[in-house]
Amino acid sequence: MSELSTDSGQRSQQSLIVLDRDGVINHDSTAFIKSPHEWIALPGSPEAIKQLNDAGFTVLVATNQSGVGRGLFSRETLEGIHAKMLATVTAAGGHIDGIYYCPHDPDAACDCRKPQPGLLRQIAQEYHCSAADMIIVGDSLRDLEAAWAFGASAILVRTGNGLTTEQGLPADQCVTILDDLTAVAAQLTA
Repeated sequence: MSELSTDSGQRSQQSLIVLDRDGVINHDSTAFIKSPHEWIALPGSPEAIKQLNDAGFTVLVATNQSGVGRGLFSRETLEGIHAKMLATVTAAGGHIDGIYYCPHDPDAACDCRKPQPGLLRQIAQEYHCSAADMIIVGDSLRDLEAAWAFGASAILVRTGNGLTTEQGLPADQCVTILDDLTAVAAQLTA
């Protein structure tokens, strides 16, 4: 599923950065982010998105939102959460070009739930780009596994679940590890 789609005829091949939402842009919760009130930006993340925008990156979000499939919140509530995220980023002078999400329960065996690469394939198709044009930023192993399955570059941030994920990384995979989205923006725009 996607939000904020634009006319694909106007899209051009460019560097895309695809961010996980919970734990990368905002504080995560083991009880799920179930309302706009519960969505709280991580310090510096809206400004980091602006920095990426200013450097010419197309910034997208790809997120598992199984709370919809589990019946914990509705799609309308999810849209309200995303509206708050977009408003927060806009207030910092930045923008998010699109939001892609998997609403399915983990048992649905869908291709869009990370670690499956379905959301990334959808993004590549809609933006007419290849895996080589995409950088995936996440805090969980499933984010990195989706990137690796698709063939895209992966960055692990230590926010959210990142510190725990870092401890269990497979030795045979290549991943850049940075403290947070601010550090990602600093490195990619240096």
